[in-house]
Amino acid sequence: MLIFKRAVVVLNLIFTPVCFVLTHASIMAADNSQVQNYTADSSNILAPAADSLHWFLQGNAGFKEYQGRQCIFLDGGAALLNDFEMRDAIIDVDVSTPASRGFFGVQFRIDNTGANAEYIYLRQQFSGQPDAMQYTPVIGGGLNWQIYNGPGFTGAVDIPHNEWFHMRIVIKGAQAYLYVTDMDNPALVMNDLKSGVERGYVALAALMGEVYFSDFRIKTTPDADWVRNEPPMMPGILTAWELSPSYDALSVNPERPLAAAETDTMQWQRVEAEAPGFVTIYRYRAAPRIRVTFANDFSKRLEPQPGSKLVYARCIINSPSDGVKKFSFGYSDEVSVFLNGNILFRGRSAQNFRDTRFLGIVDPENDAVYLPLKKGKNELILAITDLGGGWGYICRLEE
Repeated sequence: MLIFKRAVVVLNLIFTPVCFVLTHASIMAADNSQVQNYTADSSNILAPAADSLHWFLQGNAGFKEYQGRQCIFLDGGAALLNDFEMRDAIIDVDVSTPASRGFFGVQFRIDNTGANAEYIYLRQQFSGQPDAMQYTPVIGGGLNWQIYNGPGFTGAVDIPHNEWFHMRIVIKGAQAYLYVTDMDNPALVMNDLKSGVERGYVALAALMGEVYFSDFRIKTTPDADWVRNEPPMMPGILTAWELSPSYDALSVNPERPLAAAETDTMQWQRVEAEAPGFVTIYRYRAAPRIRVTFANDFSKRLEPQPGSKLVYARCIINSPSDGVKKFSFGYSDEVSVFLNGNILFRGRSAQNFRDTRFLGIVDPENDAVYLPLKKGKNELILAITDLGGGWGYICRLEE
């Protein structure tokens, strides 16, 4: 029998068009009378029942019987395992969803603030497609699936409909492995977990779509060596940046160049791009709380989006001579590019903005302009607006 002192993690739900985030958690210490018992076998496997004694529910969530099993039900909600923290572990759970569309999965290593965690989820409407499953770090209260995409983050897998199937997540240090139905071969290998959190809480989560979880088990395992397997930095990446404070995007004209007096007095924070070249702004600025109006109505895509945030990012380019160089970049979700006080580019790349299936994935080959560099110091400034799904950019200068 494992005994844990009960604490309650109070969570706020953030709904975006594509995912579900647990953020802003606070731990409320309980007195000794609030001690809960968890059943575990000699192999250190924790098997909490689907009840309020073991799980803290939020949103549209409950405990129900479904297909002959006692379950945790979610449909735009979450279930946090009470008073249990983990570093390395094996998580097993059976899942069944009658919904044709949804986003459901497991968050782990949720920190004490709730703003940072790892999140693995499935999209049943994309069963068998390259983005049927997704790993994204939760950073600063936001998901980052537009930045962290492709091998190690997304992949194809078949997701059964309205029948029980098994999911397993094996977490070892800075790596994790997702198994779906086939317990011999991982469906997704995550070589480098990105949140930076080494220990935390565990939760089941679903943005939308009726889903049932049954027979949840978690087995803690010895801590593996913490070895980052970061990709190499791309050639020509601009790595040294400064970020401004965060502004209400609707209070700023993103196409107006900043005056010298503004840049001189602005409180800049130095940051470094991470391999292979991304600057993930949620690491430095809180994610906005926003419901995008055009998520389900393309006709509203030109409307102002209350709650959107903007930062300026500055990079100094020292050129040995006058000349023109190709500048390739990707961004999320909107950007203006300024060089030496002149605007050169304006782009909008939010999910669903360009068409109803547009994802807004960040890639350095998304766009390019040619920078008229002068000999000596050149000031490159980006005005970057976020609407959710990841706030960041990657920039490469032709060598």
